[in-house]
Amino acid sequence: MNLPDQLRYSSEHEWVAVDGAVARIGITDFAQDALGDVVYVNVPEVGARVEAAGSCAEVESTKSVSDIYAPVSGSVVAVNAALAATPELVNSDPYGEGWIFEVAMDDPAQLEALMDAAAYRSLVES
Repeated sequence: MNLPDQLRYSSEHEWVAVDGAVARIGITDFAQDALGDVVYVNVPEVGARVEAAGSCAEVESTKSVSDIYAPVSGSVVAVNAALAATPELVNSDPYGEGWIFEVAMDDPAQLEALMDAAAYRSLVES
């Protein structure tokens, strides 16, 4: 299981990469593997407000539909438009080209509530 050390992780299996006050968000390698083949991603609207722990997107696979939860609060500033044509990027490159959306964070201190790679690994291995 691939878990980049520089990312933060939520208990709902989202990852967060931070660049200044902007958080890029996707689902973890563990989550995409559990979902199976992703066939559709419903991204939030640019400009939409998201609240930490609130549902804001969906990933549909051949097995099920899963909610994506915002790990931090803020405004959506970008979405991964490539997922409309190639949702399987979530499977093939979950930490790269398979990112889902970006949020201008209201409070970067919310990142402290998220797990580091070691803590997330413990969660998914237990």
